[in-house]
Order: sequence, then structure tokens, then C-alpha cells
Amino acid sequence: MRIGILALQGGFAEHAQILQSLNIQSFEIRKKEDLSQPMNGLILPGGESTTIGKLLKDLDMFDELKSIIEKGMPVFGTCAGMILLAKEIDGKSVAHFSAIDIRVKRNAYGRQLGSFFVEAEFKGIGTIPMTFIRAPYIESAGANVEILSVVDNNIVAAKENNVLVTSYHPELTHDNSIHKYFVDTFIK
Repeated sequence: MRIGILALQGGFAEHAQILQSLNIQSFEIRKKEDLSQPMNGLILPGGESTTIGKLLKDLDMFDELKSIIEKGMPVFGTCAGMILLAKEIDGKSVAHFSAIDIRVKRNAYGRQLGSFFVEAEFKGIGTIPMTFIRAPYIESAGANVEILSVVDNNIVAAKENNVLVTSYHPELTHDNSIHKYFVDTFIK
């Protein structure tokens, strides 16, 4: 099993470390040619969604990546990755991949000083650590979207078809249960 991790900006190295703790091979996706490597899943990490979106287009990767996701490649987006995968973004007229029927609010918890840590319930796993950094949350979800976590009455994790998203950064804790859930639910 090999999982590709988009490595243009943001916390891609931490995702690789978590996958390594699960004995799962990963590789970094930095240029268009990397998308042709064999992979069983894809991770879009946290970072700055506007910057990542611009880099995907500047590097001529956007259309091919969108096609890979639309064809059913299992994809896990954290924080900025969730924004890239959302069908709608509050305050923006255009979304990126529109792969999951959610509307997200960017920087919903405020700036860097609004970052926080909490332990909360994740459906099917139990209580897990969640690190929020300039995090978005899901304002609304379509009928086919399964809500997996809610913190302070805000949806912070969901899935639909081949897509899993979290507002928080599971890669910034020592808990690998969300990555294991992604692999067990979407890949194996």
C-alpha cells in the first residue's frame, strides 16, 4: 500500500510520520509527474488553502488531481485540505475540487491565537485528541454526508463517498487512529 501526500506547502511531513507509525508507505507529491506514481490513497494536508490552490494551478497539477479524486481515489483532507475538497467555501464564489458536499467557513476559530486542543468524540473510534490551528469548520453538509465529529456545536469531521475531511490536524498528535480509520474505511 502506498499513499501519496500533497507536499506543496503545509504539514505534509507529519502525515508521512503518522503513516510510517502504521507501517504504511507514503511518497510526496510535488510536481505533476508524481501523480502518475502508483497510489492507493491521497492526503491533502493542512496549510494555506489559497496558496495550495494557486500552486496546484501554477504547477499544472489541479486538473489531473481533480480527475484522480473524481474517479474515486480515496482522499483525506485536513484543515486546508478540507477547504480544497469542499463543494462550497463561505465568502468565496468558486470552490476548488468540490469533492464533498459541505460548506466550510475558513479560519472559523480566528487567527493563530485562536488555536486550541481538545479531546472529543469521533464516530466509530471514540474520544481522540484534536488540534485546531486557524481551523475551518463545516457550516452545513449535504444529505449523503456522514458527520463524524462535532466540537462546540460545529461539524469538524465528515465523510462522503471516497472523501474524509477533518477541520483539525490529527497528524500533530501521537494518535494515529484517524489515519488508520482512513486506511481501514476507504482503502482496505
